Amino acid sequence: MTLYARFANHLDAALDALEAEGALTAGVSRAAVTVEPPRDPSHGDLATNAAMVLAKGAGTNPRALAALLVAKLGSLDEVASADIAGPGFINLKLVEASWRNELEEIVALGQAYGRSTLGTGKRVNVEYVSANPTGPMHMGHCRGAVVGDALASVLEFAGFAVTREYYVNDAGGQVDVLARSVHLRYREALGEAVGEIPEGLYPGDYLIPVGQKLAHDHGDRFVGKPESEWLDLFRETAVAAMLDLIRADLALLGIHHDLFASEAAVQKAKKPEAAEATLRARDLVYDGMLEAPKGETPEDWEPVMLPLFRSTQFGDDQDRPIRKSDGSWTYFGADMAYHFQKAEKADMLIDIWGADHAGTVKRIKAAVAALTDNRVEFDVKLVQMVRLLRGGEPIKMSKRAGNFVTLADVVREVGKDVVRFTMLTRKADAQMDFDFAKVVEASKDNPVFYVQYAHARIASLKRKVAEAGISGEADLSLLDAEDLALARLAAQFPRIVTAAAISHEPHRIAFYLYDLAAAFHAHWNLGNDRPDRRILIVDRPDLTRARLFMASAIGQIIANGLSIMGVTAAEEM
Repeated sequence: MTLYARFANHLDAALDALEAEGALTAGVSRAAVTVEPPRDPSHGDLATNAAMVLAKGAGTNPRALAALLVAKLGSLDEVASADIAGPGFINLKLVEASWRNELEEIVALGQAYGRSTLGTGKRVNVEYVSANPTGPMHMGHCRGAVVGDALASVLEFAGFAVTREYYVNDAGGQVDVLARSVHLRYREALGEAVGEIPEGLYPGDYLIPVGQKLAHDHGDRFVGKPESEWLDLFRETAVAAMLDLIRADLALLGIHHDLFASEAAVQKAKKPEAAEATLRARDLVYDGMLEAPKGETPEDWEPVMLPLFRSTQFGDDQDRPIRKSDGSWTYFGADMAYHFQKAEKADMLIDIWGADHAGTVKRIKAAVAALTDNRVEFDVKLVQMVRLLRGGEPIKMSKRAGNFVTLADVVREVGKDVVRFTMLTRKADAQMDFDFAKVVEASKDNPVFYVQYAHARIASLKRKVAEAGISGEADLSLLDAEDLALARLAAQFPRIVTAAAISHEPHRIAFYLYDLAAAFHAHWNLGNDRPDRRILIVDRPDLTRARLFMASAIGQIIANGLSIMGVTAAEEM
């Protein structure tokens, strides 16, 4: 058991004992109790807010409860001292053996260090990317793709049963435009001079092979024919081809979805009708007049009776129509039905959306709450766009793609690892610049290099120690306070993973790895001025073995964290 989990158990045991003794009211919720590093390291190694958050429910004051807890925790063999700070925080100083034991735990657990059963197998559907199937992936899709994939990995690491899903918007007008664009390329493949691509159609060269395949398979059968004769076939063929492109582009990033869900299939399965019937049965859909647009009412606006979802009952600012006046489904109505379908096989839904969809979050959350009777948790993570630069200057668009920079071109230029790590170096809802020159710099200012370099240094160190003929068991008692400072930071990895899983914020892993790498590099650099601080000291094989063991533990954690992020742990650079 890892150190923080062990002390959470120690704390629970102390609270259980106080309840058994009648010193603490039984049944008070401990959900807000934490065990974490104190903000000021000089205060100790661990801190808990237990007395602060439990005192009121227990009918006592925080410092009085803290005193009882300090007496229990201070008697533990691992605790050197336990003190009360401020209004009732408890700070613990651990014996050095605790940190040596944790290094052994890291090495013993290896790739499993940091894994937990937090999720208890809870079924989570993470939907991400879900770009319209009208062309190859572009960099506008990249950040959401990486955030969603890394979040899915974090949740799996924390014990959730995760389904990675891509929603294919293949029922809207944009796929009809795609089919018409392909028809143009089909005629071109048969020898027609199509000239400049008309405005309103997709101009990218990526549609040329699709037109050529249709020409090969069907000859001139659909030349000059009415749209009704070829639209369905061309749409189906084009969407399938675009999904092949999308899968290949995502594979370059190491992203593979478990499920591609079709909007057309959702509608064919009558899911929107089922969702409407469910809501009507709960009196959450009614036929009413849509409110007039705010501000000056357009001259052509007429009040129309529409089926409206009572989203205001769930915090939305107005009720929302689920059908249009012609009876077809609104975007909201179709999206609501899709989430209804996802919720049938999940305990939690997480959507990764572009920030431009912020206005629809509240209504979809309302719909999920209504359709599942609040059984299924639902979270939306909004992702800001990425500004692409080269040496500080905005980069030019791709002619092949038509009007955007392709994801494939970027990955081929700088590599999967650089793209993935960089996309997690900011909170998802914060603005981001991706500068081609900076993301490949070999410097401390480039997080992906700095973290991978730390792992590569450790791998190199292992090789050099082996070349020096030093091997055998490590005596960790030789590690001093400066060495064990790294162990204190390393021991935080499991709680960082837990926090990332609970908050749905995979960037926390990247932030932590950068801090850990920085601490390791600083420790390494001490040896430049102080030979006694080097890890490899040829005439001190005993100390070398101990410090190599410590470095190996740090390398293991970096590797585990990078694996969650989908980034390679470099062996050499």
